[in-house]
Amino acid sequence: MKNNAGLYYVILALWLVAAAAVGHLGLLNKVRPPLIIPALVLLLVVFYLTAPSFRIWLNSISLNALVSIHLIRFIGFYFLYLYGKGLLPYEFAVYGGWGDIVVAALALIILILSAEGIIKNYKYFNNWNLIGLVDILFVVSTAARLYKADPASMSELTHLPLSLLPTFIVPLIIFSHLLIYFRLRKKRLSVV
Repeated sequence: MKNNAGLYYVILALWLVAAAAVGHLGLLNKVRPPLIIPALVLLLVVFYLTAPSFRIWLNSISLNALVSIHLIRFIGFYFLYLYGKGLLPYEFAVYGGWGDIVVAALALIILILSAEGIIKNYKYFNNWNLIGLVDILFVVSTAARLYKADPASMSELTHLPLSLLPTFIVPLIIFSHLLIYFRLRKKRLSVV
């Protein structure tokens, strides 16, 4: 089976452009941003299960590259900044922000230690992956609950740059956690 990496990178770039356009045009004001996330994750999972070339491409990406995606979770500092400006609610910005910062910092430590050859056992990746997945699911559920109670409190998520979270970044983060889990489950040996 052929690895269509180029095609999938183009699709990823087009998805990012479409997500940016949605945020720029304010289209998230017409739908509930937290509902977009499970739909996009489900779409990725279905595509992974039904498109062998997509699965081959994803399985060719190194575990370290998948973990490095989570460095974007240092965006938690921006959440804290926006809370300080009164633009995000405490429960989302502070809890979610610090959770993301911790997960990103742990990802960085794992990447450094695995590059140095210090970490060779899958359990460190597995433990980090579980912590990261629980954190992102907590953040998404908190955002959904706050949005339902007071949509205006989460309005920062409906326009750029934060509109990229529900339309692009968070679905990829959740899907990458699932992908890492299944890859580690298969390996059960050395990950580097």
